[in-house]
Parts: sequence; structure tokens; C-alpha cells
Amino acid sequence: MEHPHAIENRLTDLEIKATFGEDLLDQLNQIIIRQQAQIDALTREMARLRDQLPDSSSGGFSRSGDDLPPHY
Repeated sequence: MEHPHAIENRLTDLEIKATFGEDLLDQLNQIIIRQQAQIDALTREMARLRDQLPDSSSGGFSRSGDDLPPHY
């Protein structure tokens, strides 16, 4: 059987690791929350920019790659 002092040290080490794990999990959750807010803001910005594009049914080119080169 292990010495009681050794068991106490192992238990203390496990408690420290669990505390660091909880802190890391909290930090990662905050990062995910912040990234989701950024994704939501970018999605709204894309929708706003898409609304500003000219209507593709107006006979213009639908994609920027469809534009004629400058020498035509």
C-alpha cells in the first residue's frame, strides 16, 4: 500500500490538474462565444453587401470573372 503522504500528493496534483482543466475550458468557451459573435457580424455584413450588389437580372454580368478584359 502506498504511503499516505504519497496519496495526498497525488490527490493534490489531480486537483491542480482538474482546476487548470476547468480554467482552460472556460477560456475556450469564451473564445468560441467571441468567434460566434464575429461570425454573426460577418454574416450580417455579407448580407448587407449582397443587398447592395446590382440585380443580376438587369442584363449585366453576374460574376466579376465574367467581365470582359480591358482590351475588348
